[in-house]
Amino acid sequence: MSGGGDGNSAYGHKAFQRSKSHFTDRITADGRDGWPVAEGRYRLVVSRACPWASRAVISRRLLGLQDALSMAIADPIQDDRSWRFTLDPDGRDPVLGIRHLGEAYDRRERDHGHGVSVPAIVDVPSGELVTNDYQQLTLDLATEWTALHRPGAPDLYPDRLRDEIDSVMADVYEDVNNGVYRAGFASEQGEYEAACAGVFRRLELLASRLAGQRYLVGDTITEADIRLFTTLVRFDAVYHGHFKCNRWKLTENPVLWAYVRDLFQTPGFGDTVDFDHIKRHYYRVHTGINPTRIVPLGPDLAGWHTSHHREELGGRPFGTGTPPGPVPVGEEVPVGTTLRPPSTQHRKKE
Repeated sequence: MSGGGDGNSAYGHKAFQRSKSHFTDRITADGRDGWPVAEGRYRLVVSRACPWASRAVISRRLLGLQDALSMAIADPIQDDRSWRFTLDPDGRDPVLGIRHLGEAYDRRERDHGHGVSVPAIVDVPSGELVTNDYQQLTLDLATEWTALHRPGAPDLYPDRLRDEIDSVMADVYEDVNNGVYRAGFASEQGEYEAACAGVFRRLELLASRLAGQRYLVGDTITEADIRLFTTLVRFDAVYHGHFKCNRWKLTENPVLWAYVRDLFQTPGFGDTVDFDHIKRHYYRVHTGINPTRIVPLGPDLAGWHTSHHREELGGRPFGTGTPPGPVPVGEEVPVGTTLRPPSTQHRKKE
């Protein structure tokens, strides 16, 4: 997710088109792009608000890469230089020593003109951006970083299922991950209606697929589930209202609501989700479609921890592996919070 400015008045006034990643170097086991996998060398920069970055947060946690790949969390509200580290003391990332992610982009290529996006991986010794290729980044964490995976790490991209995973992910990307944005940022009625119809057509197909199986591909969690989850977990909080994808709420679809709760309650998923960051980013930054910047109080989050009964379909979340351990100190998120405006934000009692 890229951005610039504290709010973006262009959204909602021109047709949406997602930019391709400009920096597509890969960090690999053999270092063929000049960036070999190495413990402690790189820093992952994310926003908990961004669904694309959240994929990397989940993958890193499931694979147990916390010690090998440190993580910086950007403020969900951008300024005119985009993603900033105002959540950290003195407004600087404590490892990279920079105030804005754009500084790492500039060290790699000044005046590149392609925006500043997350997720991004930065080379700590040089301070240069390595990659912002959100599509490839998580696949490489699953396949190129295996020497640094935790014992019991799941295989998120099993070789024998890759063709099917790729096919499912392509449909999910086109109609769901990206479809909600095309609907939300549409500038004409017909453009909006086509995108919105595509979102719900695909969601209904996915619900049919998931009615008889616990996960999207095979009987374990894969990259495909991660990519669908990061959109579904934001659906009622943001996409239903803010992006006008309101034919029905996720909570009104029994299969998808149970599916996403199953994942949310799985270690590595819900414990990475911050509804505060999600809502403040979308409603306060996208001023083209929410000029008042008012952040809604709902929806009620209590249902995320209710029983889903998806285990009755079988499946093994981590295959022959094991769940990840506790969330590292400093990376906890206030799961179960209800957002209020910044001055009156409070924690909901469990």
